[in-house]
Amino acid sequence: MPDVKAASVPGSSAPAPSFEVPLEMLAACHGRVQAQCDTLRRLLPHLAQQGADRAAQEAATAVMRYFDTAAVHHHADEEVDLFPALIEAMAGSDAVCLRGMTRALADEHRELEMRWRSVRAGLEAVTRGDPSVLQAAEVQAFVDQYASHIAREEAELLPMAARLLSDEEIARIGTAMRKRRGVELEPPRSAVPS
Repeated sequence: MPDVKAASVPGSSAPAPSFEVPLEMLAACHGRVQAQCDTLRRLLPHLAQQGADRAAQEAATAVMRYFDTAAVHHHADEEVDLFPALIEAMAGSDAVCLRGMTRALADEHRELEMRWRSVRAGLEAVTRGDPSVLQAAEVQAFVDQYASHIAREEAELLPMAARLLSDEEIARIGTAMRKRRGVELEPPRSAVPS
């Protein structure tokens, strides 16, 4: 059933942001998280009507793959690179406020990871053909918490990072994100053919 599979990100025909614009890349990741959450929402009524058929199993596998890899990298991008860079860029009492915000966001990451483990167990059962373990309340709590978390990051964190971080620091974050994913840096293209 096509409506169950992971939805593409609206506007995905445009080139995805690259590691050269890491703040845009983090924001684009939020869109992909939301798309996976939408798939989770659609999966629940599908399971009730169709059971854990092939489409449900494929959707469950795709959602697990995303949250087991890309979401983990996203949280590390923020906690290991972005949060410390922001705190370093701040001085005085503002840094205290920023530390509180980044600590709260990191705590939300832990809560989301805990909720994910529960949702993932249900999705694993779906991939084996058992729809009964995926609990609607757990899925809804996970999806709702992610929506709230993303809204806060987009309203507070990313605009602050764009305002406070230097081009050099943003480039360093992009390089760290690239390395975290094992993506090699492309050699610069020469303007003059050799």
